[in-house]
Amino acid sequence: MTNKDIEKTNVMRILDGKKISYRAHSYRPDTTMSGEEIAALLGEEPDKVFKTLVTVGKSGQHYVFVIPVAEALNLKKAAAASGEKSIAMVKQKELLPLTGYVHGGCSPVGMKKAFPTWIHETAKQQERMFVSAGKVGFQIELAPADLAGLARCRFADLV
Repeated sequence: MTNKDIEKTNVMRILDGKKISYRAHSYRPDTTMSGEEIAALLGEEPDKVFKTLVTVGKSGQHYVFVIPVAEALNLKKAAAASGEKSIAMVKQKELLPLTGYVHGGCSPVGMKKAFPTWIHETAKQQERMFVSAGKVGFQIELAPADLAGLARCRFADLV
């Protein structure tokens, strides 16, 4: 499918508006799917497909971390990257009101508020990476540097 054949999400409209090159992908969503299964549906290795995690620091500040789907966020490394004493995942029920996105469809692009965001450093080794397009069943493929520039992300060791 081409970008024109796929329903546009807000993330895609933002990328179009900024003239950032991307490729849209869609798949039939299933709430039981793991990130690795989604990578397989996309025909990609799990190290190229990233998930977006939203956290809250001891200070109450929220942070976003983008890591490969097969990995787990190391909360100590995330806290160190953000300068917090400790970090915890936000509760699933808080995600939609906080970001505008549901669990499984959270993107680092187009959140209600621009939170400090980090991408796991392995993304720099990829020519292209995949992240949620802001809706369950939709992914965008783009250059890591383009995502970092748009969402003002920094790179760090997070897993």
